[in-house]
Amino acid sequence: MGESKLAGQFFDAAISLLRRARDEEAENIDAAGAAVADAVAAGGRLFAFGAGHSSLAAQDVVYRAGGLAPVNLLAVPGAVGVDVMPATLGSALERVDGLAGAVLDSSPARAGDVLIVISLSGRNALPVEMAMNARALGLTVIGVTSPAYARETRSRHASGTFLKDHCDIVLDSKIAVGDAELTHESVDAPFAPASTVVTSALMQATMAAATEHLIARGVEPPLLRSGNVDGGHEWNGRVMDQYADRIFFRH
Repeated sequence: MGESKLAGQFFDAAISLLRRARDEEAENIDAAGAAVADAVAAGGRLFAFGAGHSSLAAQDVVYRAGGLAPVNLLAVPGAVGVDVMPATLGSALERVDGLAGAVLDSSPARAGDVLIVISLSGRNALPVEMAMNARALGLTVIGVTSPAYARETRSRHASGTFLKDHCDIVLDSKIAVGDAELTHESVDAPFAPASTVVTSALMQATMAAATEHLIARGVEPPLLRSGNVDGGHEWNGRVMDQYADRIFFRH
């Protein structure tokens, strides 16, 4: 078996993006971690939202071994990944006005909570309105997005704004418009997207920063352990009982 040149190029591209995110977003990641820690220490709850493939990074911090127990997925039916048929319906739902408000109004989210909104382009109605409405309710909103889209594309929301315009803290994923890192002379379309790699890393880095802030304040971070290690289930049961009023995925 030989070595794939294109596979190696993808790893190089992803590593370069991760380094940029680490170096250029360090202050914003720390601020996001502090906001998460503030909510945990004050009795607030944590929510993460993403539509389509952006939902993958949101799901990665919910009920996660090594993650914070009170992080809840704020799900919009039909918009979580490819959970509908046809898959294109999910993309269409991202452009529906008013859907975000209906979801928030029926959710347990309240003032003092933190909502992380993940959207690569940040141009569709769903993430824009999710951030707008959450801030109106008094939540702290952290956006994980690529501001490059605001420079190179038009918003699909009636306001003409993007996700980044309605966040207290923005984490820039550094992903170029089109989300494809590689090209080849024999292929008409670019390929090999890296947004999930970088966005997931930004989410986990934020949770790591939050853990660090909680430790500095003398608060035990409500971390979950793997259920595949001895004592993991017992540990998780204790943590989830302690934070039961802030965990909604177990009800």
